[in-house]
Amino acid sequence: ATQGPPVQVLLGLCCETQSVSAGTHTLHYHYLALSEPGPGLPRFLAVGYVDDQPFIRYDSSTGRAKPQAPWMAPEDAQYWETETLKQRTWEKVQQVEVWSLMDHHNQSGAGAHSAQRMFGCKIHEDGSSSSFWQFGFDGQDHLSLDLETLSWVSAEPMAVWTKHWWEMERCYAEYDKAYLEGPCLNSLRQYLELGGQSLTRRDPPSVHVTRNMAAGGEVILRCWALGFYPRDILLSWWLGDEELTLETEHVETRPSGDGTYQTWVAVWVPTGEEARYTCHVQHPSLNHTLTVAWEWPSHGKFIPMVISAVLATVMLAGVVMILTKKCLQGRWGRNEGVGPSWNSSPVEKNA
Repeated sequence: ATQGPPVQVLLGLCCETQSVSAGTHTLHYHYLALSEPGPGLPRFLAVGYVDDQPFIRYDSSTGRAKPQAPWMAPEDAQYWETETLKQRTWEKVQQVEVWSLMDHHNQSGAGAHSAQRMFGCKIHEDGSSSSFWQFGFDGQDHLSLDLETLSWVSAEPMAVWTKHWWEMERCYAEYDKAYLEGPCLNSLRQYLELGGQSLTRRDPPSVHVTRNMAAGGEVILRCWALGFYPRDILLSWWLGDEELTLETEHVETRPSGDGTYQTWVAVWVPTGEEARYTCHVQHPSLNHTLTVAWEWPSHGKFIPMVISAVLATVMLAGVVMILTKKCLQGRWGRNEGVGPSWNSSPVEKNA
């Protein structure tokens, strides 16, 4: 059997993370089941998140649900016992799903396989709510639940069999919908109260634009947003009143290592046209769209640079003169048959 990728990677493979608009809060869970876990990997792992912060973890190695955030400490023993029993049930369910899919597709002896499940609910800034439920197999999107029609939507031909299998029991979809629109939202509100400022704080981004030359002679303007929280942010480049959607390069928002996040967006512009482009930044910490443009360094900033350059040139000229003089002196002394001395000059030698 082959050893699969790290648990953190597998958790992110299935089901593309739902985008969260500004001002929303999310409760979501990631479940991972492996047919053959391999060294150091549990057969089943469940992690719960409020927004982007893990707050609970269960794995089959320990068989217990454990807190992952300090603000979960007030929860009593009954809470952790209930969560442990719930996750043990999901462990059994998802293992059956893995084996059933492997058996149906004749993959029982074809190495390690995995099943991933992600589901959760959101409370938006305007008070409305939404939810999602997705299932993946071997790191690929497999099925998602349409909560309006209570039908399962297959993401690939291989998922058609699973779709028919699950739709034979409509109660599965009904149960999922009931949970997402009831207990899930209630739990999210309770966790937001427990988490307090660690979940609801808003750190504004520090934004600046850098300029670099591209290989083809064009200019790259890169708009940086640093040190912000929560994670959700929208950066865009504009030329006048037109958003440059296709021309813009984005990177994934990444942790800064201090509890905040960072990201950037770039655009290629003609040389000399930099001032016409603006970067627009939207973030929950801002009560307006922040607009930033590239600014040429002011003349005042150039003065110290010019002075430093002049001083460096003068010093370099002085060094060259000294070295040239010593070189000539040494040559003159050698012409008279006298070698260089550490203690006296060639002139003193011939005085």
